[in-house]
Amino acid sequence: MATRRTGGLVQRGGGGGGSSTQSEASGYAAGAVGGDVELDMPDKDSAGYADDGGDSKAMRLTLMEEVLLLGLKDREGYTSFWNDCISSGLRGCMLIELGLRGRIDLEKQSMRRRSLLSRKVICKNPTPTGDILLDEALKHIKDTSPPDTVQSWIELLSGETWNPLNLRFQVRNVRERVAKNLVEKGILTTEKQNFVLFDMTTHPLTDMTSKQRLVKKIQDAVLTRWVNETNRMDKRTLALMVVGHASDVLENAFASLQDDEYDLAMKRVQGLLESDPDVEVQKNGASDIIWAVAASFLK
Repeated sequence: MATRRTGGLVQRGGGGGGSSTQSEASGYAAGAVGGDVELDMPDKDSAGYADDGGDSKAMRLTLMEEVLLLGLKDREGYTSFWNDCISSGLRGCMLIELGLRGRIDLEKQSMRRRSLLSRKVICKNPTPTGDILLDEALKHIKDTSPPDTVQSWIELLSGETWNPLNLRFQVRNVRERVAKNLVEKGILTTEKQNFVLFDMTTHPLTDMTSKQRLVKKIQDAVLTRWVNETNRMDKRTLALMVVGHASDVLENAFASLQDDEYDLAMKRVQGLLESDPDVEVQKNGASDIIWAVAASFLK
């Protein structure tokens, strides 16, 4: 099952980095990358890129790249070995990104209203996005009949299944491939680090400005630009907070805050995460995919 974050946010002390399931962690340590990785040029129908501000490099970051950037240790260039949430969190990022780009959606509600977790994912537009990871996930969703739920897709894309026939749906080496995207964009670099028993490919941060801009965007969203109604929030920022929490990396964005600002930010995020997705999705302008992913991790 997708790893669920039900215990709320940890108050100052515990640092949420990022790791993965055992299969993905071994791929990350070996530095295995499946295929060439293209730069992600956002589609015209991609939601929210124009709201990020700053230079074009900031606007090209996908949710997967933002979550990994939050989880990576700046100097060491790898995610925390104790984090077992980031693998499924990155798969949630894929689904939300495809939803924001108009490629997938949830099936329409019938007369008998169903919960988000019971509604199936459908392919609205099979046109490739130009991002190899997203297109791999999109192809699986498009070719699968009957369709499946968001929670099931998070598990399938993560390879969390007892059925060996379903392993074909797994998107492999996601962290290493996302890290390579960030290397191509000049935000990270690639090094080899020796851990006595094995060598591991690491990706230290080289463009501190991009990381600082991402952190500031999250801090501003919960402090100076906070809105109480979730349907009035920027969709990409809302999604980032949902999958950032699910990946156990969101708190890293608040580490530099003063204690009073930190407490306020944590209180607001906690309130957001305690929202009922099935209630929030009924509000005007809400995103079905974002709240379905939230329901998969938070319930």
